Amino acid sequence: MKPELIKAVEAAKTKMASQGVHTIIAQFVDIHGSAKGKYIPLAHLQDVIENGAGFAGPSIWGTGLPRNGARSEFYGQGDLTTLQALPWMPGYARIVCSGLVDGQPFSDCSRRVLMQQIERLNQLGYTLNVGIEPEFFLVNQDASGRPVPEAKDNLDKPSYDLKALAIVREVLHRIEVGLTACGFDVFQIDHEDASGQYELNYHYSDALKAADRFILFKMAADFIAEEAGLTFTLMPKPFADRPGSGLHLHLSLTNQAGLAVMADASDTHGLSNIGRHCVAGLLAHSPALAAFHAPTVNSYKRLVIGQSLSGTTWAPVHIAWGYNNRTTVVRAVAGRLEFRLTDGGSNIYAALASVIAAMLDGVEHQLNPPLPIDEDLYEWQATDFETHGVKTLPQSLGEALVALEDDRVLANALGNSYVAEYIATKQPEWIDYCRSVSDWEYKRYLTWP
Repeated sequence: MKPELIKAVEAAKTKMASQGVHTIIAQFVDIHGSAKGKYIPLAHLQDVIENGAGFAGPSIWGTGLPRNGARSEFYGQGDLTTLQALPWMPGYARIVCSGLVDGQPFSDCSRRVLMQQIERLNQLGYTLNVGIEPEFFLVNQDASGRPVPEAKDNLDKPSYDLKALAIVREVLHRIEVGLTACGFDVFQIDHEDASGQYELNYHYSDALKAADRFILFKMAADFIAEEAGLTFTLMPKPFADRPGSGLHLHLSLTNQAGLAVMADASDTHGLSNIGRHCVAGLLAHSPALAAFHAPTVNSYKRLVIGQSLSGTTWAPVHIAWGYNNRTTVVRAVAGRLEFRLTDGGSNIYAALASVIAAMLDGVEHQLNPPLPIDEDLYEWQATDFETHGVKTLPQSLGEALVALEDDRVLANALGNSYVAEYIATKQPEWIDYCRSVSDWEYKRYLTWP
């Protein structure tokens, strides 16, 4: 390790010790996007930076590593710039790790997949800034062990309800204070469209930092909610009769001078040619992107055609775009793009890597998007979609995985090995669901016909 890095590590150890830190959480994500890791004494921080924290590769979802030999070991190599003390866990700090296998960067590590796409942007002189809007529920359990919203109300439109917001104010405040201490700029928290559903907004950052921060947000919210006796969940559709939760991504490209390159104030939709190429790439690859952005069986109970059982929804279903149109999968607003397909069950590194790959396909091949739609798609009839040639997003995880398997452009960009491992990990989940028998089926078919 270079002398300057050794010096930086020692300075970091001194700083952490002054903040009462005794243990480092060496954290990475598996292919599902779940936070994984181990505890490392502060004295051994250099080991994590230099050689990485060691893990048995086959014990981690999605590595595809063998049970023996040099490639059976997965090492999480710490990124010193991510080291932060955790206010909600006094004495502990987190460092984000990227994968090493047999002494080399592991190309099937989700964080490295995102870093590779960021490097493609860098070569073009671009930076992707990402604003993430996490929607989530805080739930408790009823007498039968089923989840129920902690702050339940009977309002037809509970959006922005202050009474329900006040019930969990201490939990929300602890999350806000903890994230702020970690460098987040939290600027609003509100009650969303469903009972017990909330959204916390913090300012954008570059794509890698945005992904690292989202994982930290999940860690903080989960820990703080559990301490309060609640469950924090990003499950896309935990209640059939209530709106689901999304994870909208606000995407903006800037050049080396920091100027927005997707924006053009003279355009009727506020987008430059580059911005429109990005829209075209996102729409062209939306069916395959669904596998990364709506990665669970439950995701597709949020992305439904027709009337939702909840009576209200902001979830996209159709592959279209428009100005400030929340009924399309891509919303153009203020010279940036909001990609509305994503939910909180996604692997944020894979999600961001895949949108970069899709946008770059649009830019590199100068793809042009279809005509924008500035109408409420929820009000359209089936014939309207046929007339305008507007296609539908996959309606199941199975359909999305087929679309991803067929999208060779996306696979080549992200890495064929990574995409193949992702599909191989997700397919059993879909098959298992298809073979399971639900309470709904018992009620409907037990004595049928």
